Parts: sequence; structure tokens; C-alpha cells
Amino acid sequence: MRLGEVELYIVSDGYFWMDGGANYGLVPRVLWEQVTPPDELNRILMGLNCLLVRSAGHTILIDTGYGDKLADKRRQLLSLQREPGLPGALEPLGVKPEDIDIVICTHLHADHCGGNTTLSGGVPRPTYPRAEYWVQRLEWAEALFPNERTRATYLPENLRPLEPALRLIDGDTRVTPHVRCVVTRGHTRAHQSVIIESAGEVAIYLGDLAPMRVHLERLAWIAANDVEPLETLETKRSLRRFALEKRALLIFEHDPVTPAGRLVEVGDDVMVEPVHL
Repeated sequence: MRLGEVELYIVSDGYFWMDGGANYGLVPRVLWEQVTPPDELNRILMGLNCLLVRSAGHTILIDTGYGDKLADKRRQLLSLQREPGLPGALEPLGVKPEDIDIVICTHLHADHCGGNTTLSGGVPRPTYPRAEYWVQRLEWAEALFPNERTRATYLPENLRPLEPALRLIDGDTRVTPHVRCVVTRGHTRAHQSVIIESAGEVAIYLGDLAPMRVHLERLAWIAANDVEPLETLETKRSLRRFALEKRALLIFEHDPVTPAGRLVEVGDDVMVEPVHL
């Protein structure tokens, strides 16, 4: 898809199954199961929707999914389906791993940055060998020094091999004339989303600020694993106003049915109108 002078492509690292309660927090199952029916283990299907951006001579990848390093037990627990995986999904676009020059990490949870590295001779190495990896400085610090709540998702093998190629940024930062990172605090303290603007058109890669369309339609629907849920609430409120004003294209990282859409007002409600890229 073209957005002004920019090219956008949703590229998938696959699908996995996650506990529905984790995705919806305080929302009762009797409500959320009408939106995303669970399986017999109370799990719901989640997408791993990454984004390839071509802007101002740069080839940019936003988030990298789980990647290929998970142990068999963990893979089975998630029922992770990766064929062909993110590098394979890039091939039909004529993009090889060495063609990526910037990887933007919305945050460093394993399902968003596991594909940053891959095993080579049993050693994790950067999957995209020529890329700079852009990460918020505070997010990097919290990933290196996790607590009891976060240590299961901040994994050293996804982080340490990146150090020679790491670009730490502080707050809202422009990447190219069309692409900028903006801190969208709540899921983590330094979670960032990515805004793409060109020729009067706007797209927003939301990351885990709103992992599925319903999280932006209903402000109070917030995942249980958000570290600052009240910050998430206010961040979503502000971004939703911006998206409505700009008629922004929204990209939902974990929505397996509606990876992209635009907000529309329907009476007193706000709904996402799906867009097929």
C-alpha cells in the first residue's frame, strides 16, 4: 500500500494462542468471548502482524514477532504457527534480511522482539545483520533488569546480541521525514508506537497500546499485563482523538481478523472500519 511517498506492507510472523483473560484484564469473559471466542483452554488466537516501511531510501521493519528460538515446550504451549515466519513473509516483497537497515522495537516483550535474533551455530545473532535496532532507553534498561513480573518476557537472547547495533532513543524521535516514534506509555513505561505521515495521510502502528481493534473501540478494555493500566487508558484516549481527526490508518499488531482499519464515529460510539491493504 502507498501512503503518500511511503510504502507499507503488513508482514506476519504467524499466529499464537494466549489466555483470553491476559488479553482483556478486568473485562469479564462473558463479554470478551463474544468478540474473540476462546478454545477449550480459555485461549484466544493472536496475530503477529509486523510492518515493513519504505521511506526516504530506508527499509524499516517494525517489530519482529516471536522468531524461531522458542523451546519446543514453550512453542507447544502457545500453539505457535510460524510458517513461513517473518523472513519468509518478506521474500515475496523482494526483501532479504540484509536489506533491512532499521528495526524499530515498540517494546521488548518476547512476542515483539524474539525475531530480532536467530540462532547461528547455537548462538543467537541479529537476524537483520545490517540494521540498527531502535529502542527507547528506558525500555532497554527495564528489559536488562527485569523484576519478578517481567522476567519471563524480557529474555537475554533477544537483547544482548543487539548491543553492537543498538540505537537507544529518549522520548519521541524522528526516524525519517515520514516516520517517527512516539512514546505511548501504559503497556510498559516506555512503550512506543510509530506514526507514518506523508502527503497529508497518516498511519499508526499501535504495538500493544491497542493490540486488537476492540482495545481502541472500548477504552476500558485493557490487557492484564499492562504495567500502568490507567496510563494506557489516557494514552488511548489521546491517540483515539488524533486518529479520528487525521482519519489515520491503524495497524493492530495482534488482531488476527482485522490487522488494519480506520476509526469511525457511530452515534456515541467509536468503531474500527476494516481496511484491506
